[in-house]
Amino acid sequence: MIRIQRVTHKSEFNQFFALPSRLYANDPCWIEPLGIERAEHLSSKNPASDHIQWQAWIALRGDEVVGRITAQVDSLHRQLHGADTGHFGMIEAIDDEEVFKTLLDAAHTWLKDQGARKITGPFSLNINQESGLLIEGFDTPPSALMNHGKPYYASRLEQQGYGKAIDLLAYWMRSDAVHFDPVLSKLMERARRKVHIRTLNRKDFANEMQTLRRIFNDAWEQNWGFVPFTEHEFGEMGAQLKLLVPEDMIHVAEIDGEPCAFIVGLPNINEAMSGLKGRLLPFGWAKLLWRLKVKGTRTARVPLMGVMQKHQFSQVGPIIALLLIEALRKAFLKRNIEALEMSWILESNTGMRTILERIGATPYKRYGLYEKQL
Repeated sequence: MIRIQRVTHKSEFNQFFALPSRLYANDPCWIEPLGIERAEHLSSKNPASDHIQWQAWIALRGDEVVGRITAQVDSLHRQLHGADTGHFGMIEAIDDEEVFKTLLDAAHTWLKDQGARKITGPFSLNINQESGLLIEGFDTPPSALMNHGKPYYASRLEQQGYGKAIDLLAYWMRSDAVHFDPVLSKLMERARRKVHIRTLNRKDFANEMQTLRRIFNDAWEQNWGFVPFTEHEFGEMGAQLKLLVPEDMIHVAEIDGEPCAFIVGLPNINEAMSGLKGRLLPFGWAKLLWRLKVKGTRTARVPLMGVMQKHQFSQVGPIIALLLIEALRKAFLKRNIEALEMSWILESNTGMRTILERIGATPYKRYGLYEKQL
């Protein structure tokens, strides 16, 4: 018999967070997340908690934890997409139909009590955080702030009546293999007369981050499932970026002195965390800082990028994106970063996908988002 347990006490949270390390114990691609970061993610320290209400459960067979899940409602999502929306996330479980049914039934019941009639996911906790269920690319480790998964997860969701909502793609690109063909190079050279690319002004960091927030929210507003970043969320993100990201890995594009686009490159923290087993004590923190600040990572991820809507469909819009990628590539080569992941890209974003594939990027991971009527 499988029983469900609502997660409310510290001991239950510990069980919730410990499950993945057991499930992926023999998976060479698994990167154990930092325990302290996961604990803060499901706490008031997560700035998204200002607008997200959630509940977590674990599934047990006897005394053994065999699955976990969260359900959540996001007031900002409901303002934009309907008051009957809800989400699930952070799902991990053994390969057992009954376990998945028990977990999802608990999430469904809770969401119905919150007025939800449509559920999408997985999100941890919303679309601006870890999103999607890995369905292609199990043979490589996840990049920073991206999910890993088990190959059977998708079929288990589908058994419970879930269907495809949309897919998210991750692109892989070698820094020394990026190629701007003669036509693109000519267009980029011409655009430089109008478009100015600069690095972030660290002396005015807080205001700069809010500028990036305004660009992102405008750029992504029409995308599937969009939820805007709040000032609080981007402020907290800025504190992390200031600590982890060198200034030449954040670039802003301006036209006539007005910021209109940006790109952020993030050293692949997962690469630096390999072997730490999610622990910063007693010596994990020293190893992590040394790997990030002294040794450096050989891979990176571009988690944030945006071009404001008024430029997206103009002749210069795609060229702005190329100029930003070119600027970031130079910073990567300078720091001996050999390859980067561009993620995630909506499968429906044919414009960006075409740009990336034209300059040498290859889609190598696919993440599925699923939906169901309750």
